[in-house]
Amino acid sequence: MDLSHRFSKRELSLLYEEVLYTIRHRLGKPEHHHIADTQELYAYVQKAFGMDAEEHNDIMQQVKELESPIFCLKATVKEAKGILGKDVSGLSDPYCLLGIEAKSQELSHPEHKRRMKAVVKDLIPEDQIHRTQVINQTLSPVWDETFILEFEDVETASFHLDMWDSDVVESVRHKLGELTDLHGLKRIFKDARKDKGQDDFLGNVVLRLKDLHCWDDRWYQLEPRTETYPNRGQCHLQFLLTHKKRATTSSRTQPSYTVHRHLLQQLVSYEILQHQAGSISWDGELSRHACTVLYLHATQKDLSDFHQVMAQWLAYSKLYQSLEFNSNCLLHQITSIEYQWVQGRLRPEQKAELAESFQSLLTYGVSLIRRYRIIFPLSVPRSTERLQSLLRVLVQMCKMKAFRELCTPSPDLPQMVSTALKSGTTEWFHMKKQHLKPMVKSMEENGKALSRLLLEVIEDLHQCQKIWNKFFINTLKLNLFSIAYLELESLVAEHVQEQLREVDSSMSKPTAESLFQLYMNLQELYRMKDFLPKRDGPLGLSNFHQWLKEAVPQWLQKTYTIALERTQRAVQMDQLMPFGEHNKHSTSTVDLSTCYAQIVKTWQQLNWPDPEEAFMIMVKLVEDMCKIALMYCRLIKERAEALSLSEQNEGEAANRLCIVVNNIKQLRLLVLKLPSQLDWAQLEQRTGAIIDRQQIQHTLHNQLDSTVSCLDHEVQGVVQALATKLEKGIARHIQELSSSNDTQEPEDSVIPLMKFLESELQYLNEHLVQENFKSLLALLWEHTMAVLSAAAGQQVPSVQHYKKLHCALKSLEPSFHAEGCGLPLETLHTAAFLSLETHLALCSATSRKLIQKYFSNRIQQQLDASSEKYGAVTIKALYRPSEQKLRVEVLNAVNLIPLDSNGSSDPFVQLTLEPRHEFPEVVARTTQCKRNELHPLFDEAFDFLIPPDKCRQEGACLLLTVFDYDTLGANDLEGEAFFPLCHLPGLDAEEDQADTVRVPQTRLPLTHPKPTGDEILRLLESRKGDKEAQAFVKLRKQRAKQSKETE
Repeated sequence: MDLSHRFSKRELSLLYEEVLYTIRHRLGKPEHHHIADTQELYAYVQKAFGMDAEEHNDIMQQVKELESPIFCLKATVKEAKGILGKDVSGLSDPYCLLGIEAKSQELSHPEHKRRMKAVVKDLIPEDQIHRTQVINQTLSPVWDETFILEFEDVETASFHLDMWDSDVVESVRHKLGELTDLHGLKRIFKDARKDKGQDDFLGNVVLRLKDLHCWDDRWYQLEPRTETYPNRGQCHLQFLLTHKKRATTSSRTQPSYTVHRHLLQQLVSYEILQHQAGSISWDGELSRHACTVLYLHATQKDLSDFHQVMAQWLAYSKLYQSLEFNSNCLLHQITSIEYQWVQGRLRPEQKAELAESFQSLLTYGVSLIRRYRIIFPLSVPRSTERLQSLLRVLVQMCKMKAFRELCTPSPDLPQMVSTALKSGTTEWFHMKKQHLKPMVKSMEENGKALSRLLLEVIEDLHQCQKIWNKFFINTLKLNLFSIAYLELESLVAEHVQEQLREVDSSMSKPTAESLFQLYMNLQELYRMKDFLPKRDGPLGLSNFHQWLKEAVPQWLQKTYTIALERTQRAVQMDQLMPFGEHNKHSTSTVDLSTCYAQIVKTWQQLNWPDPEEAFMIMVKLVEDMCKIALMYCRLIKERAEALSLSEQNEGEAANRLCIVVNNIKQLRLLVLKLPSQLDWAQLEQRTGAIIDRQQIQHTLHNQLDSTVSCLDHEVQGVVQALATKLEKGIARHIQELSSSNDTQEPEDSVIPLMKFLESELQYLNEHLVQENFKSLLALLWEHTMAVLSAAAGQQVPSVQHYKKLHCALKSLEPSFHAEGCGLPLETLHTAAFLSLETHLALCSATSRKLIQKYFSNRIQQQLDASSEKYGAVTIKALYRPSEQKLRVEVLNAVNLIPLDSNGSSDPFVQLTLEPRHEFPEVVARTTQCKRNELHPLFDEAFDFLIPPDKCRQEGACLLLTVFDYDTLGANDLEGEAFFPLCHLPGLDAEEDQADTVRVPQTRLPLTHPKPTGDEILRLLESRKGDKEAQAFVKLRKQRAKQSKETE
């Protein structure tokens, strides 16, 4: 891109003449970072100005023909330090003489050293010598005086500076008054030898001009003429090599800083266009060639730092408006102008020019901010940095003293930017609206266009909030998001309402779908109000949901239809096989769960603001989900039946039933999660002031509970069907067990039953979820108990029959418990189980075992007896282990019932050791009969020889039977008492007790057997072929007949 059109051809030629003239008449030793080669600089400016070879040669020839400028050395004598003290006081009154010697000798010339020692007034004509002021009585004088020294040839000229101590004629008396030490006295004697008024030499500085840079500022050593005092201090000098009377047209007709600004503008334009990464990323750094040319021009024109900065500002700020670059480049000029600002330095036209540059940049910068979405797109790298930099430049510029003094009244930058942002936001919205305008005018297309427009608006606001806002807040204290949101929200509300005027309940499905997306976008836009710091009054979008109320029924119906159809397809495709290694459900549950999740998402997306209307929407959604649940139950069962009919495989049919149960159970869990997923608690809170809690309970909770009950019923039905299939097998195996050969061991008889159960239960456990499996186990357990009870209730005299059933019961219990993985023991141990277990344990026992059990029960009854309604008998019993002898003392009986007609009785006590099969050798003993006595005193002792292990047998006891002696008929029963032999004193002692005196008395209440007998006696009685059992039953029946107990 050629920028030369910014200047006319004539202006560009004159500017080119200026820069060639500057290079041709270059002064000073080049800086280390500058270009030393003149030809290289010519080549650079030729490119920068876009001159071809012919144009360049023509203008170069013109420059050569121009008169050379007057070369000047602008020398500033700043200060000195460490100079010699020549006065009596030890101080000096220094001043400097300086000038330029036109022709200096080379270093190798023999006259050079002599001329270096020579003083200025001996080398330079008097009219070319410059003198500083005298600074009295100091060794560190400060002058800060500037002199313009002209010269013709930089190659031969040299700069000379002598420093002298000014002496005036003083009286000896005055000098003695200033005397402070011995050195001062020596100075008095030395002065006496000098001519009166002769100044003392303090040192000199001699420099060849060709060794100086264009600008130098440094301390120089003061050189002596003799070696007497070699260290004579230092002098601080500043040099600037400049031109006078430049012959170029620009220098003759325009202010220096204007020419410099034009040159700067041309070179910077070229530099920006040469930047490989593009103008936007150019950071203001110039090439060495440009820096060299601009430096030479500024020094030759003797431009002050302030005027250089002002020229830079004018050039850069103008270029920024045509070639956008990194605005940080402007901050340096702003800072420099602010630091050096003195209004009086500028002429009126310069002030006007500077003020115009401020206004121009401000207007341009605000226009960029107004269009920041287009000018600083986030898709372009470093856009945020560019905008941030622009804001900082504008803020700093408006804070400048120069800006406030020249631009009156000072503009309100935040207000300007705020207004620009509002108008820019409106322009952007209308541009987007026009761009997204639908080609076909229909409600459906309008809805889609509105949705796309809102997406653009939302995205823009997100960028405002997350990216741009912080820059405006930090620099201008402006909340960009608030400005943009309030503007866009109002525009959107107006535009959407205008487009939705034709919406009614008879809209098409595609229209309803497009409006749902529009609703979602409006909702998101409205929610963004929460990021506003504050707002006054309602927003335009406050009632946005009412604009789309007519579309809600269609949205809900579509949601239901989609879920229903997907559920139906899922069941049709379901093969009722577990869809994963660790899952026991089939694929349709996944689809069903997704359908429910989508309905829940629809509710969450709607987030309907009106509480009462939201409640009605919730009722509809719950009703739809319950319908889908019940429909799924029906369809999945029908699917299982259809697959089973097609395969005729009983095992696969059971497997499918397992999957059906698991699926329905999973559905039940989904339904139970709905209150939390749909957040009923929050809905109840919102509708608390409008809808009664009872109505919510009745409408929502009851509907859900009803559905859950239906699902439970369905699960129970399928589990019952599974159980029915197994119950037949269990019943068959128990029947086979019952009818098996009695010669077979019970443990072997139950093996087929246990194998059958193990196989079936393992299969079901693998295919059913745990809860369903346990429900099935509970049903099977109940059925098994019923079958076993029926088998046990048969009147079968065979003990082996009951042993097999008892073995089966004992094996089934751990099988159903499965070490805690199956049914818990408290569930297994039902009343039916405990009763059956007791019954089978008795039926499978031997006759002798039953007799022992009978006596164990009587002993327990004896221990539990507290009433003495039939009287009591008191005894002492002692066992002597060494003799294996039991000694029993029958002491007395009390409170016997009168059995004779005279109101008394004739009691005696019969002692027997029971059961008889454990003590066959021991005969019964009796006490004497006590006539007419209800409280007889017997006081008789009896010994029984019995081994100790017999005493510890189950049911082993001493039976004390009290009879009423009857001469003519059978003796009447007064009562009987049972003393357990296992509790005998001395039985477990290591040594025999000495006697029975210390043995405690035992008072035993007399009892009567129940006349109906008990289960053990009935079992013994049923064993007709067992004589021992029959004899025992006969004896106990005789006692029962004499019993006074009633039913």
